[in-house]
Amino acid sequence: MAEFWTDYGWPATVMVAQSVALLVGLLVLIAYLLLADRKVWAAVQLRRGPNVVGAFGLLQSFADLLKFVLKEPVVPASSNKGVFLLAPLVSCILALAAWAVVPIADGWVIADINVGILYIFAISSLGVYGIIMGGWASNSKYPFLGALRSAAQMVSYEVSIGFVIITVLLCVGSLNLSEIVNAQQTGLADKIGLPWLTFLNWFWLPLLPMFGIFFISALAETNRPPFDLPEAESELVAGFMVEYASTPYLLFMLGEYVAITTMCAMMTILFMGGWLPPLDIAPFNWVPGIFWFVFKVCLAFFMFAMVKAMVPRYRYDQLMRLGWKVFLPLSLAMVVIVAAVLQLTGWAA
Repeated sequence: MAEFWTDYGWPATVMVAQSVALLVGLLVLIAYLLLADRKVWAAVQLRRGPNVVGAFGLLQSFADLLKFVLKEPVVPASSNKGVFLLAPLVSCILALAAWAVVPIADGWVIADINVGILYIFAISSLGVYGIIMGGWASNSKYPFLGALRSAAQMVSYEVSIGFVIITVLLCVGSLNLSEIVNAQQTGLADKIGLPWLTFLNWFWLPLLPMFGIFFISALAETNRPPFDLPEAESELVAGFMVEYASTPYLLFMLGEYVAITTMCAMMTILFMGGWLPPLDIAPFNWVPGIFWFVFKVCLAFFMFAMVKAMVPRYRYDQLMRLGWKVFLPLSLAMVVIVAAVLQLTGWAA
């Protein structure tokens, strides 16, 4: 019995405790990122935004949570009730599961597996099933049209994201997310004799076109403006979620914001040095790595929020043309160019 506890019981207990701590921290972060999203949008429009519930509106997201939880869920009489209620749960759980392999600091990761990139890509690809299930189970043409739009959109831009990730993997030589961050400790700054300028070692500079493609594709992948066609209120009421209310609607929105935060974390890991400080000098290298990781995730989210506030929505044909006729050829060409440069210069990992 003692051996069973040592070999299986204690490791399982530690993993469960780590998972709970990560999920609690992630959900609190998302609550304030949602508030920040609304505040940024309000500031661009020269208004105050949420500022009543709590000091400076800091408790607004928790008040919204309470409102959604206490409202009565409405299930359409003609819907497939089982699939209708399962869809938001699938969407939310898959979005949260992606964080099992995300390193938030050096050694701070639930599962440090060697195929972390493939795991993230697989989980994000499965997320579309929750949307399709919700749109189909509602038994209404408007949610179904919104679900079809979302499926086509997410599949289209996942291809470009995949090629962007391949260029990073060519530079690193590993699918492990922690090794991708560690590979950015050396690079251009060392070659020019300024090793303390660590932000020049990050992949955002040598892979700048791919950084831009990844950012824009992440907007489309997570249905963020200007690519929020599945939820375009002016065209499809509220898209695939039009029949949802109370807690199921909350789960859909939570899954969407978790997916956005995951994309911000992937931008941080792939292109912005993860938990590495921007300058390897005091006091920057005194700060714990988790602070830099959270700071960079918030910076990436701020970029998402500014795009939402300033860029008008694309038409659907423009959205598809950008994904298939612009990003796909560009990302494929960059894979060939990066591979050729690494091979000719001998910089390959």
